[in-house]
Amino acid sequence: MSADNSGAGDSMMMCCCASCGVAEADDVKLKNCTACYLVKYCSIKCQKDHRPKHKRACKKRATELRDELLFKQPESSHLGDCPICFV
Repeated sequence: MSADNSGAGDSMMMCCCASCGVAEADDVKLKNCTACYLVKYCSIKCQKDHRPKHKRACKKRATELRDELLFKQPESSHLGDCPICFV
């Protein structure tokens, strides 16, 4: 299993650090990449070590997430106004 392909909401799969491969267990809590949520890390050191390999995919997914949030259908509280410019 490649750590770069692990989904953020897929709790049935075994999670492991994208850099060193240590598996998530009671004593090891993995933290998601806060920009893309695609990979997990056991430490800041592992996150920094893996950054050059992860940077391109991370930026792409972070952009997709931002666009989804920005361009989703406006809620009724907007009263028909554009959620981007409120025109």
